[in-house]
Amino acid sequence: DLVAGYAWLAEALKEGGADWICVETMSDRGEVEIAVRAAASPGLRVVASMTYEKNPAGYRTIMGHAPEDCVAAAEAAGAAVIGANCGSGVDTYVELASALRELTEKPLWIKANAGLPELVDGKTVYRMDSDTYASYITRLLEAGVNVVGGCCGTSPEFIRKIRPIIDRWNGL
Repeated sequence: DLVAGYAWLAEALKEGGADWICVETMSDRGEVEIAVRAAASPGLRVVASMTYEKNPAGYRTIMGHAPEDCVAAAEAAGAAVIGANCGSGVDTYVELASALRELTEKPLWIKANAGLPELVDGKTVYRMDSDTYASYITRLLEAGVNVVGGCCGTSPEFIRKIRPIIDRWNGL
């Protein structure tokens, strides 16, 4: 049923004009494999992006899957881009990006949070500001990341701050 649901959605998006689909914020290796395979089936290019946290055993999804297992599963399923998003702040994803680069030759996608969330007066707050977030972008690029963005706690202001850094990196 899961394969059929993802495939139906991917086909509808392709018919609507989509060229790419992003399967992101995944935490289960099996589910990302199913979603990527189904999304790629009508010919869409697929970004496979997992959510990782660092613990004493290294980077793992909340389901306990290591990056090497997730990358292998996503590539076998047909992912065109491998990545990570959400879960952690950009500061921890610099190290993760280097590890992912060792595991794949595919383009890398990183969309980190603006730090870890905190609950303040019943609201989720991310304390990292856009200047601090942007200060990590060169390190992500040096680690081999090809696509950089922002996830939870970021805003258009964050993207405005990182854009000139990426432009300079690309010689624009």
